Amino acid sequence: MNNEEPDVKKFLTKIITTISMVLLWMLINSSIGIGMNYAFFNDKPTLGNYLFYTWFLLTLILLIIYVKKKWKNN
Repeated sequence: MNNEEPDVKKFLTKIITTISMVLLWMLINSSIGIGMNYAFFNDKPTLGNYLFYTWFLLTLILLIIYVKKKWKNN
């Protein structure tokens, strides 16, 4: 049983890290987008809207790359 515990610990650490990173990403983007009103278009898109959605997509791509690398490595 002791031989399996390090593997289980690594697996649970991966799960917790992944969930934490996704929740942090969601919290940051929700705060900026909804809280600062950059996610919504009033009459027409503003520079803030463009910057927010550029940031959103860039960090989403980086988050996906990070999670893939995290789960690919042992």
